[in-house]
Amino acid sequence: MAAIVSCHYYSSLFSTTSKLITPTSSPNFIPLVHTVKDASIRRLAPRCSAEIPRRFQLHNKKEDAFWGLKECAVSIVLAVGLVTGVPALGWPSYANASTQAMPDLAMLISGPPIKDPGALLRNALPIDNKAIREVQKPLEDITESLKIAGVKALDSVERNVRQASRAFKQGKSLIISGLAESKKDHGIELLDKLEVGMDELQNLVEDRNRDGVAPKQKELLQYVGGVEEDMVDGFPYEVPEEYQNLPLLKGRATVDMKVKVKDNPNVDECVFRIVLDGYNAPVTAGNFVDLVERHFYDGMEIQRADGFVVQTGDPEGPAEGFIDPSTEKTRTIPLEVMVDGEKAPFYGATLEELGLYKAQVKLPFNAFGTMAMARDEFEDNSASSQVFWLLKESELTPSNSNILDGRYAVFGYVTQNEDFIADLKVGDVIESIQVVSGLDNLANPSYKIAG
Repeated sequence: MAAIVSCHYYSSLFSTTSKLITPTSSPNFIPLVHTVKDASIRRLAPRCSAEIPRRFQLHNKKEDAFWGLKECAVSIVLAVGLVTGVPALGWPSYANASTQAMPDLAMLISGPPIKDPGALLRNALPIDNKAIREVQKPLEDITESLKIAGVKALDSVERNVRQASRAFKQGKSLIISGLAESKKDHGIELLDKLEVGMDELQNLVEDRNRDGVAPKQKELLQYVGGVEEDMVDGFPYEVPEEYQNLPLLKGRATVDMKVKVKDNPNVDECVFRIVLDGYNAPVTAGNFVDLVERHFYDGMEIQRADGFVVQTGDPEGPAEGFIDPSTEKTRTIPLEVMVDGEKAPFYGATLEELGLYKAQVKLPFNAFGTMAMARDEFEDNSASSQVFWLLKESELTPSNSNILDGRYAVFGYVTQNEDFIADLKVGDVIESIQVVSGLDNLANPSYKIAG
């Protein structure tokens, strides 16, 4: 796999753009993605205001739509409830396309959101092996333990390590039995490395070497993720017939996106590593990989960077998406959302439209740098080539309580150098995007078709 190039700093006097969205002077500020006056970019959602309903532009070819006071009030009450603990109102039966349906308060406060992209990707794998999850969880909890000041953190880390080691020893046979037959040898090799690594982590704790814990934790979780991927035996479901001829990513792929940054004292250039999840979004991820192999994004500028999202993918000319040279028409793909407990994604409708108000998506907008497809606000199946990365933390807008989950198709996460996504500005240039692994998982690669 290609090595990641570190982002190059020019001055330590400047800090990166803050990831947290903080309230403005307006008492009714809601930390949601808002519109800007760039008509060439597909719209996500309006920012709420308690003033008389005002029009907001969704798209230069779409009619304006109203952001109603009633919907706005519900968002405000929810935000206040999340911050102050005041119970939120139940979600009304008249929820519409401008107001994402939300779960009840008990669901919102069930626990802190998982924001680590690696953890989100591990949890999204189509496996059901409790034994390996019981090893994974305490290793992930080390991150929280390290938030304790000084070497006192190591006492908590030691408990995490002991719990993971105990779960590994007790469940090793069940873990091995869960490996796909074709991947068993590789999985066992990773398990051996994991076992040795946990002993090494225990030694670091005993030596009170706090600085060595996080790198070792990262290494062990990579082994865990590899073992879990080795439990997936083939592609777990059939894509609907009407989409079977589109490029499909039947598994995962990793890409490196190299961006040349202009007029920024912090960063000169940066390589972002992105993991694309075809298990939960095969059509969406497949479309993107196919465009990457066509070099569609190479040389393209960042077209939107407003503190909420970074967006690109609108080609030059009147077209707002990829024109397939074999058909001379814009290639569009359906909205694609996988839900916990389902064996295949839902297509062509938001979860709200399906009445799945409390459904939990497999790929939530939790991580800073979550990658998703942009589309026309009122056309679920209008995505083509425009993509965006979300710049937000999820304390105030956790999974399924924002207007994005279940309405836009997430298909990957930035897993390295994600913090620097916030430094990108309009006009910065994507020098290249390259697939570094997983290209063999792409079915129906249209880029190989002449013309």
